[in-house]
Amino acid sequence: MPNDLHLLDFLEPIEADDLADKGGFRDGQLGKEIHIYEGDWSDLTESDIILLGCGDQRGSGQEKSSSRGPRAIREQLYKLHYWHNDIRLADAGNIRLGALLTDSYAALKLVLSEMTAIGKTVIILGGSHDLTLAQYQSYVSRQQVIEATCVDALIDLSLDGSCRSENFLMEMLTGEPNFIGHYNHIAFQSYYVHPTMLETMDKLRFDCFRVGQVRENLEEMEPVIRNSQLFSFDLSAIAHAYAPAQSLSPNGLTGDEACQLLRYAGLSPSVNTVGIYGLQTDKDPERLTAKQISQMIWYFIDGRSRGRREAGLNESDAFIEFHTAFAEVETTFLQSKKTNRWWMQLPNKKYIACSLRDYQSASNNQVPERWLRAQERD
Repeated sequence: MPNDLHLLDFLEPIEADDLADKGGFRDGQLGKEIHIYEGDWSDLTESDIILLGCGDQRGSGQEKSSSRGPRAIREQLYKLHYWHNDIRLADAGNIRLGALLTDSYAALKLVLSEMTAIGKTVIILGGSHDLTLAQYQSYVSRQQVIEATCVDALIDLSLDGSCRSENFLMEMLTGEPNFIGHYNHIAFQSYYVHPTMLETMDKLRFDCFRVGQVRENLEEMEPVIRNSQLFSFDLSAIAHAYAPAQSLSPNGLTGDEACQLLRYAGLSPSVNTVGIYGLQTDKDPERLTAKQISQMIWYFIDGRSRGRREAGLNESDAFIEFHTAFAEVETTFLQSKKTNRWWMQLPNKKYIACSLRDYQSASNNQVPERWLRAQERD
């Protein structure tokens, strides 16, 4: 780590003992196994997944500049049992709050950029959803073209929104120079989204999925997420009954469905920044929302452990190969023997993530929508 970056100056270590119940953590609990950053960079460099708190919520118009969200999530997460000995975990503490919101953006961007540059995956225990912009800027700083996926009841493109969290996607998706190769939006709720906004997203060849569509075929979201690098989750996507701290809507994903989406993100070999945003602890007296987030993180770790078993596409013995034709187009599908996941070959010979449903459509001489959308973007 170059000394002139002063990266560690942006981090505020945590005291793990403060998060434990009386008597400390028990054997087998995550709090007993995770490496806590205490000012030594080596605490982080030997880990695969790093937790990073950034509780700044000024972007959502909150009077308090920083929330206790990251601490509340850690208190629940550290109590969960550690099943994945092949995944090394570390906690980098929290981003120091900047004098201005833009200072917090800059600090988060720098820390993420440096951690992902050395091959780490970072889970951000966030404040408001606009911190996704700093996630994105960490890739821009390295001029890396990425695919991004947001899970959110809203599509934060409001031109007349009063808060940064209501319009940050505008800069992310249309700013110049732009490094968004593709964007996916999962679980939006139609009654909160203007129809012309969806038309605009479609013209940009971005893919948006209604919450009902997601819930009906949740497994179809796995190939949507698989090629992403940036994954951002706003708690507004979860129904109030499963995340009482969100008060936008009574409807949305169930807690189990949210956990499954995080597992899909973990299965992805390319997802390396994950942000979970929107926890307001004053609306979560029973800590049920913090528990929900902690279990989502547990499932991300589980997905990352399972994803390590996947073979490379060049390892032909690890896949079942299917040759088929639809609309006078011949193509090849691959199914993994290890994870049962699917890939589909495009005319340029590139393979993209797909699902069993895509193969079934092709076998019935129907053009898979995923294939068509990929061709439109090519």
